[in-house]
Amino acid sequence: MMLSRAIKFAPAARSLSTSVQNNMKVAVLGGAGGIGQPLSMLMKLSHPPAFVDEVAVYDIQHAKGVAADLSHIDTAAKVTGHDGEGELADALKGSNIVIIPAGVPRKPGMTRDDLFNTNASIVASLAEACAINCPEACIAVISNPVNSTVAIAAEALKKHGVYDPRRLFGVTTLDVVRARTFIAGKKGFDPKDVSVPVIGGHAGGTILPLLSRTEPATSFTDEERDALTHRIQNGGTEVVEAKAGAGSATLSMAWAGAQFAFALVRALNGEKNVVECTMVESDVTSCQYFSSQVELGVNGVERNLGLGDLSDYEKQKLEAEVIPELQKSIEKGQKWFHEQYQK
Repeated sequence: MMLSRAIKFAPAARSLSTSVQNNMKVAVLGGAGGIGQPLSMLMKLSHPPAFVDEVAVYDIQHAKGVAADLSHIDTAAKVTGHDGEGELADALKGSNIVIIPAGVPRKPGMTRDDLFNTNASIVASLAEACAINCPEACIAVISNPVNSTVAIAAEALKKHGVYDPRRLFGVTTLDVVRARTFIAGKKGFDPKDVSVPVIGGHAGGTILPLLSRTEPATSFTDEERDALTHRIQNGGTEVVEAKAGAGSATLSMAWAGAQFAFALVRALNGEKNVVECTMVESDVTSCQYFSSQVELGVNGVERNLGLGDLSDYEKQKLEAEVIPELQKSIEKGQKWFHEQYQK
């Protein structure tokens, strides 16, 4: 039996405020892209208890146009646009949350790892900019391959001496969103009533939905379990193939990213018992970074809730597939960063 446990985080190298946040600013880096535009719009549409006061849209180009468009929406959140590296600092300064969807999308036949070199460089440079301009912000990494880019972002923050494991997240929420949707479709539930943890990573076989812990409680035949697990693990490929070269999962990813961001906003504002699945620095397995349920608070991660009880099937998948593959991706990201930035 694998029991939930609380993870204690070492004090950060700098003093952090433990008071609730006011004037919530969210920066979306890659805000003119396929994920960034709808994600920025969802931030603009925010409302209490997860209200965002300011949305800073940044991209290498076209961010000002996106911001102008969004600013005509009749909600209270302020929107600013920032084009090019020269305006990145202004986008970041004062940010409470930074969301990073920047990067190139997958095309048919590509794996998330095929995006590695391009997106690794993008995430490293953006994380360094965060370290310089908003070192206490919560950073949520969407750019694929998340299994590697989270480790790269961590190394970039460490390079500048501002890494805080409580405030760096890999956004794996889309796997939970897909699990809820697919289970609801199979069992005739309303998706909003479904709860299911998804642990591990955010690519193929590293994604492990804990179907044995589905709520409302339900049972699955072995065939249903295998089919649902496979579909949840390969939901991204399903969208890439359906779009036939026109892109990857953008709208659903924006929705999932927004749900995670809103959870962070609520927690930073002092709401209690905010629990999300997300990839963080962790000791619940041998992988340094691992996605599991965590409780969020005013400083980011308050507690890692661990793995909880797993079925024999889930234990076998975790040990034989999830951990080995995820560990390789983490090490790949760390190795890349040190080869590129610490020669």
